[in-house]
Amino acid sequence: MTDSVRKNARLARARVAVFTVFGVNGFLLAMWVVHIPVILERVGTGYATLGSLLLLLAAGALCGMQVTGRLADRFGSHRTTIVSALALAVVAVGPGLATAPWQLGLALAIFGLANGALDVSMNSQAVVLEQRYERPIMSAFHGVFSAGGIAGSLVGAATLAMEVSPPVTLAAAGGVAVCLVAWAGRHLVRTTPVPRRSPSGRRGGYSRRVVLLGGVAFALMLCEGVANDWSALQVQERLDSPASVAALAFGAFSATMTLGRFLADRVSARIGSAGVIRYGTLMAAVGMGTVMASPVLPLTLTGWALFGLGLSGAVPQLFTAAGNLDSGSPGADMSRVVGLGYLGFLAGPACIGWVSEATSLTAAMAVPLVCVLVAALLAPVLTAPTTPAPTR
Repeated sequence: MTDSVRKNARLARARVAVFTVFGVNGFLLAMWVVHIPVILERVGTGYATLGSLLLLLAAGALCGMQVTGRLADRFGSHRTTIVSALALAVVAVGPGLATAPWQLGLALAIFGLANGALDVSMNSQAVVLEQRYERPIMSAFHGVFSAGGIAGSLVGAATLAMEVSPPVTLAAAGGVAVCLVAWAGRHLVRTTPVPRRSPSGRRGGYSRRVVLLGGVAFALMLCEGVANDWSALQVQERLDSPASVAALAFGAFSATMTLGRFLADRVSARIGSAGVIRYGTLMAAVGMGTVMASPVLPLTLTGWALFGLGLSGAVPQLFTAAGNLDSGSPGADMSRVVGLGYLGFLAGPACIGWVSEATSLTAAMAVPLVCVLVAALLAPVLTAPTTPAPTR
């Protein structure tokens, strides 16, 4: 076997390993989400308290993101990926074991910490692998994350239908995840610490490029958060549809989002990462404009589908750009951009709620419409001159 063949085989195994980690992440998150109603009943609390407890999950995730970026630079992204993925698998059972609100809050904060750490680590590892492949492969990883979420939703729904208790289901899911991560960890790309300073002697920080990339990530993930939480309600309010029909809006959005992520790498290879964001966000703008203007269900669902397809490949391009900045701290850069994007994901649903109180839910969709148009204008930031980051 030639060296070239051996190298290609190692890269292929590494790619499958990173796919596995992304899939595990999506699967475990979905397992928590589908069990929310029964966990709330077990804990004896309502939606208002849940909203406050979810802030603890978000705070934990943001802390995990910021800390892990520096750890990935210091110890290598493969190590932080393995540790954070195993941690997430172990703590996934925590929410299912809670019997009081404070216990659920603690479990969610720890779960969020591990998930935030894994988010930064696995995306950093994906950037390293993309550098080795020398062609776009990032979006497909996010597609597998979405597919893992679908699988988790289906498994969770099945176990709930069979009346399996949440602790048993979540523990079993965590056990399977540990086995998968243990295998994947053997095949991740081994990385080395990066210098604390870039070749020009500058320390990594919130540079202009990081702020711009993070700003675009904030705008785009705000749109994703809006679609996740408000798409079904928008259809219900606008068209007076029953809940079962209105749910098709989120289904249309998530289906095209998943499909688009598997196609975006080929598109990026042809038109570049900036083109993916520019034309994708313009497509999303057309979709959201259709949602706001449509008086009938089929056209509204088409609008939400276009919105998902347009957004699908955008965020992975931003993560790739963040991981290739020449600041000398690629992991920290990744954590900053991911963190700003996550803030947008959290802020979007709340913003829509406030605006809709003063107008209507459909009129409030002007917020994501403006966000995708701003992202289209800022797309050239991805093509600014940059030097590939040192291998992590």
